Amino acid sequence: MHQILVVDNNDNSRMQTIRFLTRNGYSVSGTTNGQSSIERVKKNKPDLILCDFNCENIADTMFLGTIKEICPEAIVIIITSNSNVKEAVEVLKQGAYDYIAKPVSPDKILMIIKNALTEKPKEVKITGPVQSDTKKSVILKSEYHNKYIIGTSVEFAEIIRQIDLVAPTNFSIIIYGESGSGKEAIAQQIHEKSKRAGKPFIAIDCGALSKELSGSELFGHEKGAFTGALNKKIGCLEIANEGTIFLDEISNLPYEVQVSLLRVVQERKIRRVGGIVDIDIDIRIIVASNTNLRNAGRGKFREDLYHRLNEFIITLPSLRERKHDIMLFANYFLEQTNTELGKNIKGFTKEVENILMNYIWHGNIRELKNVIRRATLLTNGALVELKSLPFELNCFNQKFISPIIQNADHQKINKSTPDLYEANTQSPNLDAAYEILNGIQQG
Repeated sequence: MHQILVVDNNDNSRMQTIRFLTRNGYSVSGTTNGQSSIERVKKNKPDLILCDFNCENIADTMFLGTIKEICPEAIVIIITSNSNVKEAVEVLKQGAYDYIAKPVSPDKILMIIKNALTEKPKEVKITGPVQSDTKKSVILKSEYHNKYIIGTSVEFAEIIRQIDLVAPTNFSIIIYGESGSGKEAIAQQIHEKSKRAGKPFIAIDCGALSKELSGSELFGHEKGAFTGALNKKIGCLEIANEGTIFLDEISNLPYEVQVSLLRVVQERKIRRVGGIVDIDIDIRIIVASNTNLRNAGRGKFREDLYHRLNEFIITLPSLRERKHDIMLFANYFLEQTNTELGKNIKGFTKEVENILMNYIWHGNIRELKNVIRRATLLTNGALVELKSLPFELNCFNQKFISPIIQNADHQKINKSTPDLYEANTQSPNLDAAYEILNGIQQG
């Protein structure tokens, strides 16, 4: 039986929470302030701590750190009546699992607790060079043995707020973002925070589906429906029943398949290819695109399907717009590859950090990960050096970053803020950089 510690200085609220969680099968105890809760954690090592942030000694940046030192595996959920972005970022950075603003229903708390205790995801906190007064961090979780990254920098705080807002609903969602910017990670996060958590999450890359078989992959087919259909096949929509289906790059779906998908969105019914019976399904639909579906053009994406899916839109910033996250991600990928290759590389030279911070990441997080993996493989020393970076990054450095560093006004660029392009926004080199880099990558 999981042990839960409730920290709340309001006697009525604390007792109601304890009784409610006890009725739902948990072993629950309570305390009224931060100091007594620390003593209780030392003694009992609870699985989860539900903590009101308004209690004495709680709203202190040292509290969570102390709890994590005593009991690193404990899951900490913060409830607060004074929600703000900076506080949320700091609490997550200190190791909290979730940050919930009041008012919150007991059923929602129960759902979050169940998800937290069921998933127990590995959370890795990485601190790197910060680029503003507000420190940044990332949360890295494991799902089906694949790593994905959710940033909690200031630039990403609004995305997190939107996820928390829409996740408990059953809205269909369109996620816009460049290739490699983490659209599937956002879809997974929405699924995990929804009432469908624990049910199937099926991700489909529509660009990888052939025109001939895309209908069969999504809807399934009956035996003999077409040449080669030797057995009945269950489609991805049916497999995702009661869960979430994520259709990446949905504009690549053939137009005739879009017609069938429209019926799914409208009526939550499917019919297998070659079938005559409708099958009821209960799924949430999240789609993604790197282009605006509304402006896709006649014959490319159905306007009526767009309006059916367009219940909520999330637009992801590119890595170029989240520059303060770059070194945090880079350090994580370095640590991950160190483990994979049995190496112990400590970090990056200053020159390499400047390149990583200012390179034009057309491939976003995915491209950054591949660059770090390759560089780690090629590095034999304690730090990743310039010679370990791929040709296009070296070329970019020679043409733009090195000249800027040599000619930079030190009042604009200093060691704590190596944001070279922001300090040189008037430089004509920036436009040229895009043109030359495109030529390098295409060549």
